[in-house]
Amino acid sequence: MKKIWIAVGVVSALALAGCGGGEKTQTKQAETAAPAGGAATPDLANGATVTGKVVFEGTKPVMKTLDMSAVPTCMNAHKDAPQKSQEVIVNDNGTLKNAFVWVKAGLPDTTVWQVPATPVALDQNGCMYNPHVIGVMVGQNIDIKNSDPTNHNIHPMPTVNQEWNESQPPGTPDKMQSFPRQEVPVAVKCNIHNWMRAYIGVVGNPFFAVTGDDGTFSLKGLPPGNYTIQVWHEKYGTQEQQITVGAKDSKTLDFTVKG
Repeated sequence: MKKIWIAVGVVSALALAGCGGGEKTQTKQAETAAPAGGAATPDLANGATVTGKVVFEGTKPVMKTLDMSAVPTCMNAHKDAPQKSQEVIVNDNGTLKNAFVWVKAGLPDTTVWQVPATPVALDQNGCMYNPHVIGVMVGQNIDIKNSDPTNHNIHPMPTVNQEWNESQPPGTPDKMQSFPRQEVPVAVKCNIHNWMRAYIGVVGNPFFAVTGDDGTFSLKGLPPGNYTIQVWHEKYGTQEQQITVGAKDSKTLDFTVKG
């Protein structure tokens, strides 16, 4: 694994299937959230906001074209533009897509955070997982869809949570699944199509984000305190920074990954 360097900026103004695997980060197991009536939610009016970006520094890697020729249905879905691996996606502005950013430490152990009732979608479309990286809270449902006219197989490979493996033929109902323990990340593969890979960050608090096409992230409503913010990427592993925020603070925390 290439060495990762960190660049920190504290200013004002931060918003995760290809191949490859990153360094797994096992964290302290979190308990399933309590019923909504007694659970906490981010205080968006009085809490702090931490924003930033994940910058890629170095020569942009060339991702290989995925060989789907053995499965005509999959190959035809990308006949106009062959599908590249999503292991490393460097945005046009030099930032890194699909990095998972979250508050790893600093929140009170006694706080139970409300689990969102809305599930997070994970679609199998064009014989790829979409999105490639998602984040959910402990106990939050993941709505797994099959939008393809071919059979798929969903096989999460956790190290803290229970492993499972289910087939999903075309046209069948969505599958609702959740994880009861914190784990960053849970890798997901398809046993039928070996190039299909996704990653799920399962966190015991609501302060997480996945970088998108602009490489930014935003963590809103943080209580005053001292926090460890971690960024994880499937190829470049993890790095962490410390930050202190007060009520209604707005701070920037940038990360730089060297390729």
